[in-house]
Amino acid sequence: MEISLASGQRRILAVAALAIAALLIFQAGELWLASHRLESGRLEEMERGAALVPGDGSAWDRLGRLRQWDFVNSDLPGAIADYERAVRYDPRSAHYWMDLASAYEAAGDGVRARDAFLHAKAVYPVSAEVAFHYGNFLLREQKYSEAYSELQQAVRTDPALLPLAISRSWRSSEDVDQLLNGVLPANAEAYLQALDFFASIHKAQPALAVWQRLLGLGTSFPLQRTFPFFEELIREDRADDARFAWREALAAAGLPHEEPAGHSLIWNGNLARDFANGGLDWRWTELAGVALEYDSQPAPSGSRALRVDFIGGSNIALGAPSQYVPVEPNRNYHFHASMRTEDITTESGMRFSITDPNHTGALNALTDNFTGSHPWSPVDADVATGPDTHFLRVRLFRDPSRLFENKLAGTVWIAEVSLVPSSAQAEPPTR
Repeated sequence: MEISLASGQRRILAVAALAIAALLIFQAGELWLASHRLESGRLEEMERGAALVPGDGSAWDRLGRLRQWDFVNSDLPGAIADYERAVRYDPRSAHYWMDLASAYEAAGDGVRARDAFLHAKAVYPVSAEVAFHYGNFLLREQKYSEAYSELQQAVRTDPALLPLAISRSWRSSEDVDQLLNGVLPANAEAYLQALDFFASIHKAQPALAVWQRLLGLGTSFPLQRTFPFFEELIREDRADDARFAWREALAAAGLPHEEPAGHSLIWNGNLARDFANGGLDWRWTELAGVALEYDSQPAPSGSRALRVDFIGGSNIALGAPSQYVPVEPNRNYHFHASMRTEDITTESGMRFSITDPNHTGALNALTDNFTGSHPWSPVDADVATGPDTHFLRVRLFRDPSRLFENKLAGTVWIAEVSLVPSSAQAEPPTR
């Protein structure tokens, strides 16, 4: 059905439509201008922009952050006033409440800061971000029990916050039991990240407490995740702790963890397993012009042999494969390996080096220098540790040649590597 309008009515309708359109255009322009001014980053422009949208909480929050974090002309009272307007216009924003809490705390008003954080939690009770920031505030207020509860909630909700939660909890009290009982979830990933943290700040003692808690879970975890922990035990000369923990780490990773045969202290000395490349196993770093592989032909004893080929392109310094070996101070040890060479060039050939990695000059034993070609031959050395030596570093070794024709070529095979205490009293303790 058609409705006919008189000419006067049509004019009124057209005028009304034009008025509405003009109003909408004006409002859109005003919003565009407000947004443009708020994005300017200049305080005066942003104030004018916020005035155009007085009920917009985001505008006042943005203005408050500019005032608070202006390192040249910071205006904390002005920022607080802006944040208060933001939460008045939009009380359902947890972020605005947290910004207000931050400003109150910066002004020294802990009571109102706490109240603002509680408003943020009421608005968004399951927020990991709110719990994390509130927990950190409580740490600064030395309300540790409440703080740990908030941080634990945060990391349970968002595990990505774990490293920061561990760091800030530890630095607030340096109490590993509080960290373990109050903050960390009882799972392997949380404990492994705590191990990484303590390794990074060179604190083996709290790391060992975390290690025991990790083992108590009875779950498996990759051996590689423990390597930073072992680096710190080695660095701090904690030989007994490293020896015991290594067996435990191998067991947790589902790997063979029986002590090496014949009282040897070298793990995987028969080269039966591929290198773990960390911890107390063999390590190898790729070198240009050097190829490493296990040989198809075993050593005369039947054990697996490692073959290292040099293509003759450079005068390399060789210090691997290598292994860190826990030992006792003031003890005598006998080192043994089997070695074969083929066409090793230059006067600087293949040998083993045995040193104290933590005390320069305390011990430096070198086996005979193998150049040219040799059949499988025993390589032996007697080593005496001093009063401060708790680790030895055993490695295949070559010093760069000093000759003009110094490019290293040829092949070396090694097998049957062991380090045995010279007397029964030096056998490692059991736990």
